[in-house]
Amino acid sequence: MIIVLQKVKEASVSVQGKVSGKIQQGVCLLVGIEKGDTEEDAKYLAQKIAELRIFPDNEGKMNLSLCDVQGEVLAVSQFTLAGSVKKGRRPSFDKAEGPSRAEPLIRHFVNQIKKFGLKVETGIFAASMDVCLINEGPVTFILQKKDMLS
Repeated sequence: MIIVLQKVKEASVSVQGKVSGKIQQGVCLLVGIEKGDTEEDAKYLAQKIAELRIFPDNEGKMNLSLCDVQGEVLAVSQFTLAGSVKKGRRPSFDKAEGPSRAEPLIRHFVNQIKKFGLKVETGIFAASMDVCLINEGPVTFILQKKDMLS
């Protein structure tokens, strides 16, 4: 799994001009599923995101988690995160998981985040989506299960 996490003041995702998910303060997650990703990977990353201390405390230091501030989550599937541009001029998506495995894994990931009592909104799997956000900070992190587990 590859996740681009952006701390946001607000974010939304629309499909064909209709909003499918909208949040206030929290994080926008772009989530790519790679071949071989597991439910355990999704659970681990969901917990990491919920508990990652990226929000300021009273002294302005990154010391509070999404759970601490009761932030909201917008999770958007993005298979292009599993793409490679190492060879040639056209991206290769050989490492991206197919839709039949990726969609249930994205749902499992979202459900794992919800277990922390957080509001989670989503895009529509495999749709062409417009994502709007106000990145706060900016604060952006890339999380990968391979980095986390090794």
